[in-house]
Amino acid sequence: MNTGFDRDRDDVVRGARAIVVLPDRGDSTRDVEARLEECAGLAAAIGLEVVDRAALRVRTPRPATLIGSGQMEELATRVTMEDAALVVFDAALTPVQQRNLETGLSAKVIDRTGLILEIFGERAATAEGRLQVELAHLDYQAGRLVRSWTHLERQRGGFGFLGGPGETQIEADRRMIRDRMARLRRELDQVSRTRGLHRDRRQRAPWPVIALVGYTNAGKSTLFNRLTGAHVMAENLLFATLDPTLRQISLPGIDKAILSDTVGFVSDLPTQLVAAFKATLEEVVSADLLIHVRDIAHPDTEAQRADVEAVLEEIGVTASTPRFEAWNKLDLLDDDRRADALQQAARRSDVMVISALTGEGVDRLSTAVAGRLTEGHHRYTISLDSTDGAGAAWLHANGEVLAQATADDATTFDVRLSEEDYARFNRRFA
Repeated sequence: MNTGFDRDRDDVVRGARAIVVLPDRGDSTRDVEARLEECAGLAAAIGLEVVDRAALRVRTPRPATLIGSGQMEELATRVTMEDAALVVFDAALTPVQQRNLETGLSAKVIDRTGLILEIFGERAATAEGRLQVELAHLDYQAGRLVRSWTHLERQRGGFGFLGGPGETQIEADRRMIRDRMARLRRELDQVSRTRGLHRDRRQRAPWPVIALVGYTNAGKSTLFNRLTGAHVMAENLLFATLDPTLRQISLPGIDKAILSDTVGFVSDLPTQLVAAFKATLEEVVSADLLIHVRDIAHPDTEAQRADVEAVLEEIGVTASTPRFEAWNKLDLLDDDRRADALQQAARRSDVMVISALTGEGVDRLSTAVAGRLTEGHHRYTISLDSTDGAGAAWLHANGEVLAQATADDATTFDVRLSEEDYARFNRRFA
């Protein structure tokens, strides 16, 4: 039987036959089938062919193998019957458990963290994204030096940076990993400083920044495209977006705002990735308003919401940051669930029910977001010399001009501005 499994390699081959396994301890509020479906979706996101899936009840995790001996035998039989090259565990495995499972199953084994890292390694498109993923990958692998690192020189995704086939000493490997991680952190610090300078320049400008956040595959990129007319990758695929994308948009009463599409979150997001993507996620931390896009048609939508809120708290987003929940995928609900969602949303001022795919409700969301961003604005009457084109342009670009009238040599503007913008106007055009 040719499974494509090679004990000396640690890469995941696109198209490999895989079995998805959920060790269920019975302590999760999530639907078992939905969890299996998500893990299968993660596997499909890197081109694996999921040929079987199984939920195994694990009452007492085994230190050596996580699952029991009988379950191991059953799983080994499935691997043989399905000619599987890979077994994906939707759980965190210790290095010892991973090695013992590979021996017992005669197949490559990868855990949830490793799977997500594989996806990020394949999807990262920018230099910054590749640096972040490489750092996260090294951090994950640093504690797993239980076999030779020679496979890394052949690993997909640009991780072939360590010594050649003769470099097998674990201490030498650890030293090289530490050195490489230190270099990556220095490079990412520089990226973070550069991003911070760009962010400072945007903050000195009057444009509010709106960040889309949410669980992976909730529809953030589809909504981003709908609001901006852009064409970023938006597919029914987990982690379709990794690198942040920023575009200028107009909202009712706001001539210019910056909309940011960010990486999707997921339950049990590897801590290595949260740390590595800190620079990217700073766009979320510094945003003036968050739109939390939720897949309201998903059976675990409430659990997904909790996961997103937990990550937001972890990266430093405070509860005081204004936010809306966009209950997306209204088009997938039947009449009863649709009516229920609309009724629930009507009782809350921070919820809009939308379909980013069809556009239903998106205009109402834009209006509500604009209202939230301008709720601290006041109405002012400002007179300018009729020849002051720069002042007039500034008012149109930074405020909501409700009316204007020209008499003699002066133009009077009835304009809505924030207190900060009014002060800035006075400093600049006094």
